[in-house]
Amino acid sequence: MKAIYSDVLQYRGTHYDFGYWQGEMLRDSLTVRNREKQWKVRKPRFTVEEEEVKAAITQFAPGLWDELIGLGDALNWSMERTMMEFGGYRVEYEKSGCSILTGDGYFVRNYDYQPKTYEGRYVFFQPTDQGYATAGPSQRITGRMDGMNEKGLVLGYNFMHRKKPGDGFICCTIGRLILESCANVTEAVAMLKEIPHRHSFSYTVFDSSGKTFIVEASPRDVAVRESNVCTNHFETLTRENRNHLTDSYQRMNAMQARQNEISEAYDAFRLLNDTDQGVFSKKYKNWAGTIHTSAYFPREKKMWFALGGDRRPIEFDFNRWLAGEDLTVVRIKGEVDTDLPFPHIDENAR
Repeated sequence: MKAIYSDVLQYRGTHYDFGYWQGEMLRDSLTVRNREKQWKVRKPRFTVEEEEVKAAITQFAPGLWDELIGLGDALNWSMERTMMEFGGYRVEYEKSGCSILTGDGYFVRNYDYQPKTYEGRYVFFQPTDQGYATAGPSQRITGRMDGMNEKGLVLGYNFMHRKKPGDGFICCTIGRLILESCANVTEAVAMLKEIPHRHSFSYTVFDSSGKTFIVEASPRDVAVRESNVCTNHFETLTRENRNHLTDSYQRMNAMQARQNEISEAYDAFRLLNDTDQGVFSKKYKNWAGTIHTSAYFPREKKMWFALGGDRRPIEFDFNRWLAGEDLTVVRIKGEVDTDLPFPHIDENAR
């Protein structure tokens, strides 16, 4: 078992200042040094012009562009490098897993991916210039793997495939754009139909109304359906599915088979986080091992989080934080059953 952690970061201020603050923390960090080594192994194919990225981002969340400027200024990087690392537009994204289950007032999600991509950051940000306050684990610094905003909108995504990519945003950047800009599931669905998609993913959105929508999105088409379970295959855009979906159906069936036994949110959390229930995955070398389990409660504005399996979650009260009360937790600890390196913990996480 490998001990891992996520740092809890909290910031109130403008997007530019937030970006600069993050850049100061990242300067000379293991995360940045490992990213540099990863680019040496796989050549970057980033040739997008600055104005194209700026126009794409500012159409949906103008503040995010200011955050990128702040990051670049603090790191003394060119805008091209800043966009390549943190912009999330027309860059590549590796395959992953993930499972989502929603119920009466709760949204529970397993994030399944490769450890060398995990940043170990759980971020609270309350902008003073524009956009909604958000909280959730980050990916590529500016993106969000899953999360909730101050209005109680929750989002998580599930990988489908990377075939025939388009000119658009990757999943974690889309997560950030939606959470920062949309107040409810209706607005989120509308934006997910409008936003350009780089790869094929399902985006599950949930709010205090209790409604769950799954938006199946590819560079070619978008479809919307209602369901409370999502893994790694499309139910509507089936022509977009990969050929090998056995694991996706197994995890979906495991959740559906146990739904009648769930009497409260903690039961749902245990179903996804316990390693013997058929949903939690240890396939870390195949880019599909469960690294964290998140739960969100939009009516109470609370969230749970755990790193690794068979763990009791730590709870955050988002309402109290939004009211100005700082969090006392600075680091979340956990364990995963792998010897693979994490870029914020280990040298040479290539």
